[in-house]
Amino acid sequence: MITSRRQTVFASLDQPQAWPATRGRPQPERLDLGLDALPGVGITLKRKLAKLGLDTVRDLLEHRPRRYESAADEVAIAALGGSTEEVVIVGEVLNVAKRPLRGRRTLVTARVSDGTVPVTATWFNQPWVADQLKPGVRVRLRGKPGKYGFDVKSYDVGEGEATADFAPVYPASEEITPKRLRTLVAHALGHVVDYFDPLPAELRDREAMPLKRDALFVIHHPASEHEAETGRQRLAFEELLLLQIGIARRAAERERTLAPSLGAPGELIERYRKTLPFSLTPYQEQAVREIDADLERTIPMQRLLQGDVGSGKTVVALYALLRAVEHGRQGALMAPTETLAEQHFLTIEGICAELGVTCALLTSASPKKTRAAALGADVVVGTHALIQEGVELRDLAVAVVDEQHRFGVEQRKALTQGRAPHVLHMTATPIPRTLALTVYGDLAVSEIAKPPADRKPIITSWIDEGRASEAYERLTRLLREGRQAYVVCPLVEASETTLARAAEDEAERLRRAELRDFRVGCLHGRLKPDVRRAVMADFNAGELDVLVATTVIEVGVDVSNATVMIVQEADRFGLAQLHQLRGRVGRGAEQSYCLLVSRTKEELTETAQQRLESLVATTDGFKLAEVDLDLRGGGQLLGTRQHGATDLHFAHIRNDRQLLERARTVSLELVSAPGPLQDAVDVLFAETDPGALA
Repeated sequence: MITSRRQTVFASLDQPQAWPATRGRPQPERLDLGLDALPGVGITLKRKLAKLGLDTVRDLLEHRPRRYESAADEVAIAALGGSTEEVVIVGEVLNVAKRPLRGRRTLVTARVSDGTVPVTATWFNQPWVADQLKPGVRVRLRGKPGKYGFDVKSYDVGEGEATADFAPVYPASEEITPKRLRTLVAHALGHVVDYFDPLPAELRDREAMPLKRDALFVIHHPASEHEAETGRQRLAFEELLLLQIGIARRAAERERTLAPSLGAPGELIERYRKTLPFSLTPYQEQAVREIDADLERTIPMQRLLQGDVGSGKTVVALYALLRAVEHGRQGALMAPTETLAEQHFLTIEGICAELGVTCALLTSASPKKTRAAALGADVVVGTHALIQEGVELRDLAVAVVDEQHRFGVEQRKALTQGRAPHVLHMTATPIPRTLALTVYGDLAVSEIAKPPADRKPIITSWIDEGRASEAYERLTRLLREGRQAYVVCPLVEASETTLARAAEDEAERLRRAELRDFRVGCLHGRLKPDVRRAVMADFNAGELDVLVATTVIEVGVDVSNATVMIVQEADRFGLAQLHQLRGRVGRGAEQSYCLLVSRTKEELTETAQQRLESLVATTDGFKLAEVDLDLRGGGQLLGTRQHGATDLHFAHIRNDRQLLERARTVSLELVSAPGPLQDAVDVLFAETDPGALA
């Protein structure tokens, strides 16, 4: 059935607009049927599929294979020998065993025979395999001889399509195998004819592109890697084109909005520069010039200021805020957490006071009687409290949104609702240029690529839990020299569902053990605001030697005397988050250290190992952003982590630069074109906000 349908579909690839008339007209609503409309999908399987984000037939058809398994030679078990090449063996399961290994790992073994000699097939950390293998069952295994027997890379149980042959391999889970997904996709392919194609026929002809339904079919059932890539590029182009048209529309709308022109920098800015105990770096000066050019215009500035941790973004942000103040207007800085808002306030309050500029902090913890006065200040620093109902800023001309990806779509819009200020978005998570072009296409981007010259690169080490005592020996040595330190834990309190250390438990343990001679404080997001501020004030003042904390210190905390950080269970953190945490040390001229403690290398996934190895190898956030993009994939980076951000199913952000540039060019031609293309853009932008990424 697959083969005959495949021949029908690919007859149309040479004539992109052709489709067999007997199949009827596309019916898009059928694509939104629940997956229980497919054969063999009941309540339990439907629930498991939902965990993968697969709820409808459309979701399944757009679940792109993560790779394709090329064919491998099938050999007899007796011929395996010491081969290091991947091969396929076929045989019958004789018995199955499962046993735990050190460090919460699991080894599943199965004796398999093809009538010649038996071999022990092995699966690491896949305990569910034992439930699928029973004596007498026929299996097809792909892998190569290893330390424990035949290390299995992919497998099939029973008869049917085999991963050992050229076949798609889908992102799966412990509950749903890639083979099960292939079977479900095969059933769903009967609905591929229900797609309508939003691309105009003239554009498809000019670009020599197949119909969308042909391309979808080919990525799931290709004859070769080249054929699969041809289909993926067609689908990726459509994704990027819709995104670029929407971004072009949004930029055009802003061109019709008026903002106050703030002219050239004046006397207040001159005094600000003289107040600073240092000169701006060349990168900061470049960012300032770009901001000045924006503020002279009456079109609202929409600029993204991205810089590595400790690069000096706040100095540039205050510059932009003071540009509003020197023209009698108001500036506001909005941060996602009270801790970050408080740190920003502490950083800029003294400078503002010296300049004669009023500065106020407004958070949900601020007393009601002080709120009116705060809103009248020249510079207001706050959290989402700035956009709560009833909060009216006096005369907002410049808004800075820090770590803006942490705010929801509506929250960011509320800051500018009913007014047209210039907006500077800040992020300390560097974004690869290609990604910025894709998602921030309507924002100008300024980069502060290097920290001040007097900062020494942080020395980063990775050790396993068995050597954790070495980390604390180094920490205590530095503490005795008068330095301060952080110990970071993944959770606030102990949980029966996880083995992660709790910050409170760890702080108490350290007070009794390794750090009994030192003053240890604990900081996490569940502390009351006044308690949290008191803890931070004590640490800032040097009245605490060690701060045991959760990721509440990820951004905004700046204590120059803190020169060492230990991250417990570092493999549980993402790469960008680890880099942000590391940035809490190295804020002064002294040499600083970051010690990553994790399970043993053998216990970690390959991706977790790559994250930690990358962090040890470089302190360059822009390089790490590229690594993170490789490890996570464009769709994941644009997807569920970011509230309101669009998800790319088919585009490879790093590799599709030419496709992106072509989509941007074509989008300018089609930005006002009516029809299905515009309908598709409306649907995309009604559900998402591509400006939400960081």
